[in-house]
Amino acid sequence: MKEIALHILDIAQNSLAARARRLEITLAEEGETLTLTIADNGKGMSPELLATVSDPFTTTRTTRKMGLGLPLLRLAAEQTGGALSIESALGVGTTVTARFGAAHIDCPPVGDMAGTITLLLQGAPEVELTYTHQVEERRFTLSTRELREELGEEISLAEPEVILWIRDYLQEQEALLRENKGMKA
Repeated sequence: MKEIALHILDIAQNSLAARARRLEITLAEEGETLTLTIADNGKGMSPELLATVSDPFTTTRTTRKMGLGLPLLRLAAEQTGGALSIESALGVGTTVTARFGAAHIDCPPVGDMAGTITLLLQGAPEVELTYTHQVEERRFTLSTRELREELGEEISLAEPEVILWIRDYLQEQEALLRENKGMKA
C-alpha cells in the first residue's frame, strides 16, 4: 500500500468485521517518528491467533487463504526502522500500533485521511469513531459522538451532506496542521 491512510482503512475494516462498535484512530507526528494507533472494542483475538496474526498465511476469512493487511503494515513500518505491535484480548478488543521513521526515504506519505475517515463513516455510520491527528504540538480530533450530539440521532452521519461536510472539515484541519510545518499530506 502506498499510503498510511490505506493501511488505516484496511485495519479499520478488520475492526468492523470483528464487530467493533468503537474505533479510535490516532496519527501522531513528533520529531522523526510517525505513530499510528488503531484501537477497537471488537471481539479481540485469542493468544494463539495473536501469535500468528502478522503471518500472511493467517486469516480468519473463509473467502481466501491469505491476510495481508497486518503483514504489509509491519513491513512498511520496519522498512523505515520502525515496528508494529499488536495487543488483543478476547471480548475486549485489539490495539494495533505502528511506528514509522518519518524521515526515512521508504516512509509512505500519510495520504488522504479525509477520504479514509469519510469512507469508514459511510460504511458504518453507527460506529463511535474518534480520529485524532497530531503534528508536533498541534492537533485536532473528530468525534462522531460529538457530531451526533450536535446533529441529533435522527440524522445519519452517512447522509451525503453530512459526509461532504465531514470531508471538507477534515481536509481543512489536515491543511492547518501542515501549514506551519511546510509539509504536504
